[in-house]
Formats: sequence, C-alpha cells, structure tokens
Amino acid sequence: MTVITVSQLNTYVRSVLESDPHLSTVYVSGEISNFTNHYRSGHLYMSLKDEGAVVRAVMFRGSASKLRFEPQNGMKVIVRAKVSLYDRDGAYQIYIDDMQPDGVGALQVAFEQLKARLAQEGLFDERRKRPLPPYPARVGVITSSTGAAVRDIINVLGRRYPLAEIVLMPVLVQGDGAPSQLVEALEKLNRLRAADVIIIGRGGGSIEDLWAFNDERVARAVAASAIPVISAVGHETDFTICDFVADLRAPTPSAAAELAVPDRQQLLALLKQRRWTLQRDVQHTIERESKRLAVLKEKRCLSTPLFLVEEQGVRLDYLTRALASAGTLALREADKQLSAYSAKLDALSPLKVLSRGYAMALREGQPLTTVEQVAVGETVKIRLADGRLDCTVTDRTVEKKENV
Repeated sequence: MTVITVSQLNTYVRSVLESDPHLSTVYVSGEISNFTNHYRSGHLYMSLKDEGAVVRAVMFRGSASKLRFEPQNGMKVIVRAKVSLYDRDGAYQIYIDDMQPDGVGALQVAFEQLKARLAQEGLFDERRKRPLPPYPARVGVITSSTGAAVRDIINVLGRRYPLAEIVLMPVLVQGDGAPSQLVEALEKLNRLRAADVIIIGRGGGSIEDLWAFNDERVARAVAASAIPVISAVGHETDFTICDFVADLRAPTPSAAAELAVPDRQQLLALLKQRRWTLQRDVQHTIERESKRLAVLKEKRCLSTPLFLVEEQGVRLDYLTRALASAGTLALREADKQLSAYSAKLDALSPLKVLSRGYAMALREGQPLTTVEQVAVGETVKIRLADGRLDCTVTDRTVEKKENV
C-alpha cells in the first residue's frame, strides 16, 4: 500500500484533468455570480451557475484585458475555458480564455454599459449642449482623408458656404489606433482654436467598423471640447456614443456639413429682401419728411423771418406793461396794509395812554404792577407823557379790592 500526501493527490488529479483532451477546451454557458474584479492584479474571479449546479471560474488579466464589455453578476455568458484543479483548495475550477454574452453581442453589451454610465454622469444632458455658430469662419473636419465621407463634406461646404475655411484633420476612423487619433485631433483643434465648429465622423459600416466612436476616451474628449461638435457617424440608423455626447447629431456626414454652415443662396435671398425693405423704408422716410418740410416752408416764420421777431417784440411790450401794472398794484396794496398796521400799533402804544394823564412806575427798568414790589425808602422812576420823575417811596399802602 502506497501512502501519498494531500498535495500529491491534488497534483495528480490536476494532471489527470489537464491531460484529458475533452477538458482542455470546453464551452460552458451559465450565469455569473460572486463576481470580483481585482483591480490591482487585473484578474477576474467568479462562479458560473445554472439551475442545478455551480462551478468556480478564473479569468487572468491577459484574457480579461481583451474583453469588450464588463462582466456583471446575473449576466448570462458563454465562455471558452479549460478545466483544472486549484491545488491549495482541492477544488476543480475552470480557467476562462474568452467570454461572450449569451444571446447578445459583446460590443452591444459594452455599448449599452458605457451609454448608461455616461448618461448617469450627465454627459448626454441637453442643458450642456451648445448652439452652433450661425456664420462659422472655419469648419474643422475630423475624418479619414480617403473615402466618401470627406468628399461629401467638402463638396457640401463648398456649395453651401464657400466663405468658410475647411480645416481638415485626417485620422484613422477604425482599428485600434483610431480612438487615440480622434482624441488628439479634437484636443489640437481646441488648443489652437483652429475652428468655430467641428464635424467628427465617418461613413457607414458594421458595429465593429464604427467602434472607435464608441470609445470612452473619444466620448469624453467630445464632451470636453470648447468648440461645438457635430457627430456624423455612419448612416441615419447608426448610433454611437459620440452621437449622444456631441452638441448635435447628424444622420450622415453630408447632413453634418449642411447643419454646420448656412446656405449662401438663402443668405443672398435674405440680403436681397432686406435691401428691398431698407430701400422701401428709406423712400417712405424721405417722402414723409419732404411733406413735413413742405408744410414747414409755408409757415410765416420761415417765409418772413422778421415777422417772428416783430411778433415776439409785441408780446414783450405787452408783458412789460403787464409787469409794471402788476408791480404798481402790489405796491398800493402793501402801502394800505402798512398804514393799517401802523394805526393798530399806534393805538396800542403806551405813550398814547400816558398822554391821557396816566403814569408808569418803573424800578430798575421794569414796570411795577403792585406796591408789594417796592419797599419804603426805595427809589422808583415815574414815566409821564413828556418826561420822567425820580421819586423816593415814603409810604406804601395796599388797597383791598371790593367785590362788585
């Protein structure tokens, strides 16, 4: 009997599993659960389950970095994997090389995931979108230098508004290098302020062909652009993340060119209409003011200027006489009031009373009203109508008033 260790047992079982050709490559469908993304290592850990069983699974960083979407709990997937055993735990598990959503393409899942995340951040909010300039002097075009899209854009811009300068930024529009070139072109146009409006796009194609415009880096560069951006990717039925982030979405590159600039024929027609309106208004103004001038010319002040001077002279003479008359009348009324006030003051004068035989007793300049105000021996002054007496009080008698 041979006795082996647990480690030896697990190593042997692992070798048996890995040597089985039926287990070296298996395709397994199931629902993701217990999903863990180790950001530091880049490895993905999860379980796959169905109605009756569960199996542990690992996807190493090299394979995980190729995923187009982000695995989530509850997502049904189909994986390509190999079966092996984790020596430490003695439990078998599968090592995933590739993963695809079950029933929906990986790119479509990635598209919906990124769309939901950016929408939650507010990058699709209509309130942050800016209006396009009505008369752009320069139009930036970010697209492939070859292909129908760039020719369509240049033809439409030249036909509709030849005053605008076209600033072409040739880039890759598909493939692994396309997103970085799209971002660089957007940043360069903004850094140099080389355009008033930007058209970014390409012609139609499959979702794989258009995938560069679903890249998160491109979406954030479009959102960060200080210059308004028109997205023109694919055909009318094609939608990309770039379309939702841009200030305006055009169904085709040709339509984007039409939206970017005004139509010169319409502008010429508008200018013609405005010129006619201006000429009409000026003519009406001239006719109205000519009639007004004709009426004024008939005024006597213009036909005989001295008449106005003479007329105002007569008016001045009238006003002068009226002022003099009013002044004389005012003086008379004032003189009457002064005489009346003088008579009243004269009647109330103390001298009038003294002239009738009365006298006023004063002590220290103040009139005396009662004998109790002086003492015997004091000197008082007596004021008469024609002079003053200095007297010494020799006696003081208080007379009682009798009731009537």
